[in-house]
Amino acid sequence: MERIVKDTTANPAPLGLLGFGATTLLLNLHNAGLFGLNDMILMMGLFYGGFAQIIAGIQENKKGNTFGATAFTSYGAFWWTLVGIWILNKGGYMAADHIALGSYMFVWGIVTLIFFIGTLNGPTIGKIVFGSVTLLFILLGLHFFFESALLGKIAGYVGIIAGLSAMYEAAALILNEKYGKQILPL
Repeated sequence: MERIVKDTTANPAPLGLLGFGATTLLLNLHNAGLFGLNDMILMMGLFYGGFAQIIAGIQENKKGNTFGATAFTSYGAFWWTLVGIWILNKGGYMAADHIALGSYMFVWGIVTLIFFIGTLNGPTIGKIVFGSVTLLFILLGLHFFFESALLGKIAGYVGIIAGLSAMYEAAALILNEKYGKQILPL
């Protein structure tokens, strides 16, 4: 007779969502014009946006969740590459111009669109998170291509919505599990 083993490991999605959401929120407060790009954003990108999401992605992989594993690991790597681009650009080493940066953002828009399509059979909040992030990357791509401050600022406000929606989803997952009932709807 086959013995059934219950999975007692924690849900890694809230960690990944908070890492993504908080870092996205912080960067887009900058994009909206509240403060300049600084070491605070770089460190959030490396550690909470990058490292924590990669950990969440590895944990999702162990749970057999292809979507979560791929999404969290991908966006963790996104934050590391973005910080690397900023640092190398600042140093003038193989600096990416506005066309290259726009292309980078559009590529991430395509990646995010794939994930968005993957959310269409799930809870509403997932659609909001990935839909707003898809729009964010498109706006950022256009911002860089056209060197438009206005598009950058609009992207910032969309990014604030994206970051807050990811943080909301994380809060709902944590609180609903903790209280054993729906505290925040998904």
